[in-house]
Amino acid sequence: MQEKIKELNDLFDYDYKIYQIKDYFKFASDSVLLSEFIKLKKKDKEILDLCTGNAPIPMILTKRYGNNIHITGVELQKEIYDLAIESLEYNKITNVDIINEDVNNCLKLFRNKHFDVITCNPPYFKHDETRTNDEEIKAIARHEIKLKLEDIIKISSKLLNTGGYLYMVHRPERLSDVIIELHKYGFGLKRVVPVYNDDQSRCVYILFEAMFKGEDYVKVLNPIILHHDDKSYKDMFKEG
Repeated sequence: MQEKIKELNDLFDYDYKIYQIKDYFKFASDSVLLSEFIKLKKKDKEILDLCTGNAPIPMILTKRYGNNIHITGVELQKEIYDLAIESLEYNKITNVDIINEDVNNCLKLFRNKHFDVITCNPPYFKHDETRTNDEEIKAIARHEIKLKLEDIIKISSKLLNTGGYLYMVHRPERLSDVIIELHKYGFGLKRVVPVYNDDQSRCVYILFEAMFKGEDYVKVLNPIILHHDDKSYKDMFKEG
């Protein structure tokens, strides 16, 4: 079995370091974009990050909003959970707790708790939709083997305060699925952003903002065009 090499890398330009495993599991631009897209209000104190991975979203939100918010991350896979814990300890981040647990168990875990905001960078692909990765951990992270889109939105509807927000990134091929499930579980869609690798390519991601028990009033923001030499995504959704 090939040895898995752990690396300590820069988390873009957020002045944090993040532990990753070379050629195995690394955060990507979708997590960074979602972290910048999330818009917390002063009243938002309790954040839940589902499928937290090695915790890039909690770390970036901490950098953006400080220690006056509390973030709980849920990550199923122990190897990735361990990376998140090491990164938080290395950066001395104390307002984030990571739980090594199946997202499907969240209703039991948080039976007496509600959140102001829920965030998620989920598995994108249906289990039988594309070739599953040979590496099991990659496969679980990318494919709906352990967790489906409907599960995420249903659980979010049970754990959000009324008027709370769900932020998610997904593939454009799943756009209709996302909208159907949001409506099914009482969410109103508020903002969407298409993301492209360059100005010649097809859309690769869509960022979603939805309010629980809110009405649809959709703002489609200007598309994001990524460039391979991008070194920063800070304030890219800043208004005014």
